[in-house]
Amino acid sequence: MAKEVLYSSTRGEKGNIKASEAILRGLAGDGGLYVPDHIPHLEKSLREIADLDYQGTAYEVMKLLLTDYTEEELKYCISHAYDSKFDTQEIAPLSEADGAFYLELYHGSTIAFKDMALSILPYLMTTAAKKNAVKNDIVILTATSGDTGKAALAGFADVPGTKIIVFYPKHGVSPIQERQMVTQKGDNTCVIGIEGNFDDAQTGVKKLFTDKALAELMDSKGFQFSSANSINIGRLVPQIAYYVYAYCKLLKEGRIADGDEINVVVPTGNFGNILAAYYAKNMGVPIAKLICASNSNKVLFDFFKSGEYDRNRDFVLTSSPSMDILISSNLERLIYHIAGNDSVKDADLMAKLSNDGKYEITDDMRAKLDSFYGGYATEEETFATIKKVFDGAGYLIDTHTAVASAVYDKYKKETGDDKVTVIASTASPFKFTRSVMNALGHGDDSKDDFALADELSAISKVDIPEAVTSIRTAEIRHKTVVDRTEMEKAVKNFLGI
Repeated sequence: MAKEVLYSSTRGEKGNIKASEAILRGLAGDGGLYVPDHIPHLEKSLREIADLDYQGTAYEVMKLLLTDYTEEELKYCISHAYDSKFDTQEIAPLSEADGAFYLELYHGSTIAFKDMALSILPYLMTTAAKKNAVKNDIVILTATSGDTGKAALAGFADVPGTKIIVFYPKHGVSPIQERQMVTQKGDNTCVIGIEGNFDDAQTGVKKLFTDKALAELMDSKGFQFSSANSINIGRLVPQIAYYVYAYCKLLKEGRIADGDEINVVVPTGNFGNILAAYYAKNMGVPIAKLICASNSNKVLFDFFKSGEYDRNRDFVLTSSPSMDILISSNLERLIYHIAGNDSVKDADLMAKLSNDGKYEITDDMRAKLDSFYGGYATEEETFATIKKVFDGAGYLIDTHTAVASAVYDKYKKETGDDKVTVIASTASPFKFTRSVMNALGHGDDSKDDFALADELSAISKVDIPEAVTSIRTAEIRHKTVVDRTEMEKAVKNFLGI
C-alpha cells in the first residue's frame, strides 16, 4: 500500500495535514502554499497505464497524492468530473501538427485547460468538507487572468454548501472571456471586475485569505474561504494526470518506445501547469526538458536565464492574457523543492519578493533547474506562428498555444534537440477569435467577436464550440466593478456580512 502523503506550508507553518484539509484551506495560514512531504512514484508501469482511459489514468495519479480519499470517493469524483461535459470522448486528444504533438486541453465546458482540474475540484472539495465535518459554507475566492474564473464558476455554480466569488482585471481579458464570466448563472456565483491588472487581483485575494479578523467574522456567520486557483493543491494534482496520459498515449500509438524521453512545452503564467509536468517527471514519466514559454511578460524567462526573479517591470497587456502575470504564484512550490524543502529559505525569498519585488536564488538551487528551459515569444512571433501552423498544417491554435509553439521553434534551433515533443494546447482558438483572425490576415475591426467566430469557423472548417454559441445572447448578470482597494467590501456585500 502506498505511503500516506501529508502536506505542509512552503513557509513553515507548523503541522502536517492530510490532502483533504489542504484542499479545503487552499492557502496556508502563513501565506505559503501546500506541498507534499514526498512525491510518490507511479505504482503501475507506463505500459500498463497506456491501456487505461483518461479517467483510469487520473485515478492512478490522484490516488498516490490524495491518500486520505478512499477508492470509492476518488472514483466518484473522477467519473462525475470527466463525463459528457467534454466534447470529445478522449477528454484530452493528442494532435500531430507542425513537428510536434499538441495536447488539446480545451474540450471542456469553458474551452480552456482549466476545465481539466476545475471540473473535479468541486467534487474533491465537497467530499473533503464531509470528511472533515465542515459545517460552514465554503466560499471559493479566486482571482483570474481570464480562464480560471469561468471554469471555476462553471464547476461550482449551484453546488450546495458553496459560494464562489471571482475577481478579474476589467480591462485585461478577452471579450469572450469576459462575456463567459458575466453571463454565469447560479445563485451562489459572484463576478467582480477590478480596476487593475491580474497581479492586483491575485495580491488582493491572498490578502483576504490571510486576514485573521475577516476569517473570524466569516466563521461567526457560517462561512470559510477556500481557493480554486492553482495555489490550491486540489487544482494542481489533477493537472499531473494529463502529462502521464500524453506520454502513455504516445507509447500506445508506437510514437515512442517505453522509456524514451520526451520534451514538454507549456505556455506559462502562474506556473501551475508546468509545475504539474515537473511533478509528473518526478513520479516517473521520462520527461527530459520542461520548456517554459512566456509572452512579453517574460519574468520567468529572465528568471531561468539569470536566477533572479524580478517583478519590477512594466506589465504588458498581450493577445495571450491568461499569461499576463508578473507574480507566478506556483513558482514558490518549485523554489521550496530546489531549496531542499527548506521553508525558512523559501519564506525569506518570498519576503524579499513582497518587500523588494525581487529575489535571487543560490547557485546550488540554479543547478537543480537543469531540466527547465525558459523562452519567450513577442506578439509578432505569436501571430506569425498561428499563421505558419494553419497555413502549413491546416491546424488552428490559439494565442497561448502559439506562444508555446514559437518558443519550441526557438528551442529546436538553439539546441538541435529533436526529441518527440508535447505542446500543451491550453485554449480553443475561438476564445481569442479576434487575435486569431488578425493573425490569419482576416481581421475586421467593424465586426464583433461573434461575427468573427462565424468567419473563423468557415475559414478553418472547425465548428464553433457550444461554450461560445451559448453566450451570444445570454443575459449579463454580473455588472459590479470595484477599485482594487475595495475587494474586501465587495466580498462582505455579497455574503451579507
